[in-house]
Amino acid sequence: MDANAIKALVGQVVGTSQWIEISQERINTFAEATGDFQFIHIDPVAAAQTPFGGTIAHGFLTLSLIPLLTAESDCPRPAGVKMGVNYGGNKTRFIAPVRSGKSVRGIFKLLELEEKRPGQWQQSMEITVEIEGEEKPALICEWITQFFI
Repeated sequence: MDANAIKALVGQVVGTSQWIEISQERINTFAEATGDFQFIHIDPVAAAQTPFGGTIAHGFLTLSLIPLLTAESDCPRPAGVKMGVNYGGNKTRFIAPVRSGKSVRGIFKLLELEEKRPGQWQQSMEITVEIEGEEKPALICEWITQFFI
């Protein structure tokens, strides 16, 4: 899709991702990668004694899924993109824990798309990561990506 056509969608929800399961194996792998071995993530017996009732995903695991959720979405993408890079995030809030075995998906609202230089576009999305079957989302953030066309 032409970048200017996408720009006309500012203010609208422009995509939804597929559901992605947050298995205990994924949580354990994330703990290994980051060194965050807090019991609420990796010890089902101890975590069952907490208000969570079992293990939960790391908040940063949920946040790190944004590129996958984006790839698994129907969001419009500028035609001719040679490269896209994560530029950063704003206003990230972890709203509710994601329990092991639950699935999450992303809802993408386009906040801004502007051409920074010829062929370089910067896009801001409000991303809400929903938890299947739950009222509160896992997180809400503003995510910024740059595209090079």
